[in-house]
Amino acid sequence: MITGDEFIYLDNNATTPLDPAVLEEILPFLTKYYGNPSSGYAFAAQARKAVDLARERLAALLGCEPSEIVFTSGGTESNNAVIHSALQFEPRGKHVVTTAVEHSAVLRPCQDFEKRGCFVTFLGVDQHGNVDLADLEAAIRPETALVSMMWANNETGVLYPVEKIAEICRQKGVLFHTDAVQAVGKIPIHLRDTAINFLSLSGHKFHGPKGAGALYVNRRTRLSPLIAGGGQEIGRRGGTENVAAIVGLGKAAELAVRYLEEGKCSIRSMRDRFEKAILESVSGASVNGAGALRIPTTSSLSFEGIESPAALLLLDRHRICCSAGSACRTGSQEASHVLRAMNPNGDGARRSLRFSFSRFNTEAEMDRAIEVVPKVIDKLRQTAALSP
Repeated sequence: MITGDEFIYLDNNATTPLDPAVLEEILPFLTKYYGNPSSGYAFAAQARKAVDLARERLAALLGCEPSEIVFTSGGTESNNAVIHSALQFEPRGKHVVTTAVEHSAVLRPCQDFEKRGCFVTFLGVDQHGNVDLADLEAAIRPETALVSMMWANNETGVLYPVEKIAEICRQKGVLFHTDAVQAVGKIPIHLRDTAINFLSLSGHKFHGPKGAGALYVNRRTRLSPLIAGGGQEIGRRGGTENVAAIVGLGKAAELAVRYLEEGKCSIRSMRDRFEKAILESVSGASVNGAGALRIPTTSSLSFEGIESPAALLLLDRHRICCSAGSACRTGSQEASHVLRAMNPNGDGARRSLRFSFSRFNTEAEMDRAIEVVPKVIDKLRQTAALSP
């Protein structure tokens, strides 16, 4: 039973709650084991061993070698590091291929490099959010330094065939990077079996701490560091390691492996039940990306006759947390670039809501959300009908 005073958190694509087991593992490294892992004495070795263990745990989740993991502050830094390295130091050229629906952590650095004389091709998507691989192949030129395409879209949950994309890039001799922030910990990933050169991730998207992320760099791929410093991370990322956050990231990765292997959580069935109930009870509702493969945690719904900001305010009064799209766009008056790319001539970008789920959500919360959301949509439509 959910009371009216309890928040129902359905915005897990923005961030996830910290797993209590992660917090427990972090705390000693904020208090007792505070040594600098780069120092040479035994006390510091405790911190160094903890960082090494976190690297092993994350490598197990990604299906790669521990030496291929570079710890960063999060997905944004990881994305910037790859784009910077490819365009500044890749001798092949000054051209990047990406999509029009990437996260701002890829779009913005690409746009910044455009201003410096580089060239970027932004591939469009169809109405379901899918990318045409023939368009991708045609976009790759002799001077292309990098292809960067996300694994799962943060707003719609649409999955992209990154293994196929990586193979196309390998055949053409072009580096491939994927922003996998919304995919890691939610679907099985085996990087050893792919041609992926770089992969970005962020711990707080799968019940780890904020400020902890990583970049996978294939052992045969060169990375020039974005942050130069004391040679940490085998010279690939300067700066003293954030040991406590890295420990938390490692523990979150270990827990994610366990949940993926055991299938203990039924996030997909919870998401599907929610969608089915909303579509059946709300006329004029549709799923953005319904015709594509999607991550099991995400439901982006479009509702005729409403405006997203008004819906968010009313849902917040009912203590239901969701979003209109990316958390990085909150407060912006601009409609979702992802939904506009999927339907340039429609108004779905201004009347959509994103609900995203995690293993900490409950069936009781779904019952409450299924009850409240249709009432909110109905109230907004009634209000709009009365307006002059």
